[in-house]
Amino acid sequence: MISSTTEYEKTQEEIRILEERLKRLQQTHPIGSKGFTKAGIRKMIARLHEELAVYEGSEEARQPM
Repeated sequence: MISSTTEYEKTQEEIRILEERLKRLQQTHPIGSKGFTKAGIRKMIARLHEELAVYEGSEEARQPM
């Protein structure tokens, strides 16, 4: 669970890295190949997006630094 602005920023960077990794996999392995790996990366990205959304809706995100 994300509980600070620093963790929020780290999570955004992690999403960016995972999206780049997924893009490379899609370029090097056509549809049907490495499907489990690509699906796993997509699930990780989705989970991180959910955590960002929870944090954005939390009281911590609304408090000024």
